[in-house]
Order: sequence, then C-alpha cells, then structure tokens
Amino acid sequence: MNQVSEEKTLVTNKRAEHDYFILQRIEAGIALKGTEVKSLRQGKANFLDAYVDFIKGEAYLMNMHISEYTQGNRFNHEEKRKRKLLLNKREILKLQQKVKEKGYTVIPLRAYVKNGKIKIEGFYIAGRKEKKWYYYNEDGVLYLTIEYRKDKEYKINGKKIKLPKGSFE
Repeated sequence: MNQVSEEKTLVTNKRAEHDYFILQRIEAGIALKGTEVKSLRQGKANFLDAYVDFIKGEAYLMNMHISEYTQGNRFNHEEKRKRKLLLNKREILKLQQKVKEKGYTVIPLRAYVKNGKIKIEGFYIAGRKEKKWYYYNEDGVLYLTIEYRKDKEYKINGKKIKLPKGSFE
C-alpha cells in the first residue's frame, strides 16, 4: 500500500516570517489533550506570544493559545498551558545548545495535520528584523527615519558612511 502524506495547515504564524530572520526549520510532534485537538482542528488557536522553552531536558511550547472547545465539559483544557514537544533527545540537545551559545530563539511557525497526527513546524531565529532607517525621495535626496543610531557606521548602497553627531535631531 502506498500512503500519500497529506498536510492540512491548521494555524500559521504569519507575523513571524515578517518580523524575524529564519535560519532553520524543524518539525516536532506535540502532546495535546482531546479537547485541544478538536479546537485546533477548528482553527481556534494562535501563536502570538508562543516560544519554545527547555525545562529539565525537555522542550515545551509556551504561551500558545488554544481556545476552549465549545462542546467540552468539565474536562476542558487550560487555554495557555505549556505543551510538550515530541523530539529526540539529540534534537533537543542541539536546539538547547543553539539557544544557549548563539542566543537564538525557537518560535513556532505553523500547526498542521500530517498522517492524522498534529505537528508543529518551528524554526530558529536570529533576532528581529530592523526597520529601514533611511529612504530616498523622487529627487534622490536621503531622508533618515527616527530609528538610527548616531554613533554607528552604516552602509548605503555599499558605501560606508558615519553620521555626524548632533545632526538630524
């Protein structure tokens, strides 16, 4: 029998790709309760402040919001609880090492169903993307935005420039 692995995306973190530098993607399973699975399949979740944390050699997804299941009873889940990621020990150690040494962060990108199992796709990030601190108008005149540092050297079109102190205030 030939099984075709279908993927159905449940929730995505659209803002993460826009705000962060993605270095490497990883796939992990996630330990969920029954009502969490039903809410996720309905798309009632978000990754707004979610990140991966390491506690006692295990990887946990923190601050992922999964809404309560509407037909759930007293056995419904907490909306923002830590959820265990299912990774090999080797993968956990590799992630932990990257986070400690280089200061990376692991953020979830999307939740999807693959062969009947819910998976989380995450990635390393190197930090927030900086907003552009300069622009040119139609006449080719350089304008600076508020977010520049006077003491730093900048490159504009491959040329190094140093902004004079006290100007552009």
